[in-house]
Amino acid sequence: MLNNKAILITGGTGSLGKALTANILKKWPKVRRLVIFSRDEQKQFLMAQDYPVTKYPSIRFFIGDVRDRERLVRAFEGIDYVIHAAAMKHVHIAEYNPSECVKTNVGGAENVIYAALQTGVQNVVALSTDKACAPINLYGATKLTSDKLFVAANNIRGKHNIKYSVVRYGNVMGSNGSVIPFFLNKREEGVLPITVESMTRFNISLQGGVDMVLHAMKTAWGGEIFIPKIPSYKITDVAQAIGPDCEHKVIGIRPGEKIHEEMITSSDSFFTYNLGKYFVIIPQTPIWRVEDFIANFKAKLVQEGFAYNSGTNTEWETVDSLRALIKEHVDPNFKV
Repeated sequence: MLNNKAILITGGTGSLGKALTANILKKWPKVRRLVIFSRDEQKQFLMAQDYPVTKYPSIRFFIGDVRDRERLVRAFEGIDYVIHAAAMKHVHIAEYNPSECVKTNVGGAENVIYAALQTGVQNVVALSTDKACAPINLYGATKLTSDKLFVAANNIRGKHNIKYSVVRYGNVMGSNGSVIPFFLNKREEGVLPITVESMTRFNISLQGGVDMVLHAMKTAWGGEIFIPKIPSYKITDVAQAIGPDCEHKVIGIRPGEKIHEEMITSSDSFFTYNLGKYFVIIPQTPIWRVEDFIANFKAKLVQEGFAYNSGTNTEWETVDSLRALIKEHVDPNFKV
């Protein structure tokens, strides 16, 4: 799929960007160009040590900010596929710095859409979050806005041969700033801070996130929001898996946090289809025939009122399965 193609990843030095890079270079060694676009020169410097140009001649490191439309247009020249992973993602930081979050997550999305149209990009996959579903915090609200922008971008493509789609998933296990590496660091202090004992979250591995992005890139018709079928975990089980001998101290919910996360609301059920491994929310005004989509993917409309919530999920991680996943995906030396 990607041999002889040029791919650009915004936020390419982040956890998912690095995982995508490793997967792309392994599966498609004849990729023509792989551009890592981000604003952090130190992260680019460190990542470049892992991918020396002598061994990986297709890789390029491009300093830039998604807020800078002119820079994006320059970076997108000659690019076939764009994976948009750049975002301000920390809930409490976004609450304290709202205008900065809006500039990056909303303005950045607009700039990516514009630059792709201007430069002949064929396919854009934008990363979303469960917090974009029925958002109660600014981060979620900006990502919902971003999702809407990318879905609607298919309506303004005109004669451009381009597709925009979105992937939405839960917490990526082991990603920068997520709860598992946080707990792994805190357990040395003997205390694990828990916000609310009843809190639950969806869970997906980095590889699962990578697979989903590549699936959307390969199969999207334009305007879909892809959602994986993934397990949930209880925050208390994460604490027990990592620090059974630690004090589990309840500190209360933080600004902008939910007890449970959602990825599909009951209002979405009228446009949500079951594709087997994934759910997909189709656009309310698609540019293609829904009947053709259903026939092609053997898609089944979910039951009216269906909702996908981490607290009412049917699949759950256990303390033991979490320990195995942490060892496999986060820390090979992990021991209780």
